[in-house]
Amino acid sequence: MVSLHKEAKLQEAGTFNNPKDGSGHRAPPRPAACRAFDVPKRYFSHFYIISVLWNGFLLWSLTHSLFMGAPFPNWLHGLLRILGTAQFRGGELALSAFLVLVFLWLHSLRRLFECVYVSVFSNAVIHAVQYCFGLVYYVLVGLTVLSQVPLDGRNVYVIGKNLLMQARWFHILGMMMFIWSSAHQYKCHVILSNLRKNKAGVVIHCNHRIPFGDWFEYVSSPNYLAELLIYISMAVTFGFYNLTWWLVVTYVFFNQALSAFLSHKFYKSKFISYPKHRKAFLPFLF
Repeated sequence: MVSLHKEAKLQEAGTFNNPKDGSGHRAPPRPAACRAFDVPKRYFSHFYIISVLWNGFLLWSLTHSLFMGAPFPNWLHGLLRILGTAQFRGGELALSAFLVLVFLWLHSLRRLFECVYVSVFSNAVIHAVQYCFGLVYYVLVGLTVLSQVPLDGRNVYVIGKNLLMQARWFHILGMMMFIWSSAHQYKCHVILSNLRKNKAGVVIHCNHRIPFGDWFEYVSSPNYLAELLIYISMAVTFGFYNLTWWLVVTYVFFNQALSAFLSHKFYKSKFISYPKHRKAFLPFLF
């Protein structure tokens, strides 16, 4: 469920208006019928606007239920039932889902900030299907998190009746991983954007350059790697055993790995001097 639209099309790779083929020659223009379904890549910000608003609402609803005892609205409870939400199951911790939903909202808020104030998008495009998928994804992923909350009817069931009493070591580990991977992803996006700016911070071009620094010394797409680690940190916060979220992580892995591979291939075809020791996605492996 996670990001076919996602970082796979960020600043340094993705869908190009008129890319070069494998031999280095300029590929022929795409047919007009295909270009009719193009959407500017800068529309990525729409994904995060939707996520901040929608997942912010879900977070508010969960917070209201946890701390005020308010039941979920009937329509929201119905959606959760469709997604397979079960009534109270032993061992489920409401704190885990609460923290993951907080992480998801903060991640979306940061990415929205980066899209507006950090990233320098070229005139590249994505397909309208990818764009629509991205909008739907952020609605579904928040519901997926909320569906992991143990319920007693329409109310959240809190073991021990005290949310803080549910704190476990994996909550701390997941939070540390989330902060660490988020900080590196932000730094990588800053490095990418600075390649298109002068020392005064003014955008001077939209061309591609070889990035250096931080995790770029190991892989071509460290922002994609950081995205995977962010979702793994959420799996850790769930206590490692949440199968539903590991399925989300699996999707993110394959999606980001494919995007990283395409980005790596583009860099190697465009720059003869591209560092040979760099891998595409996983340091020293792939």
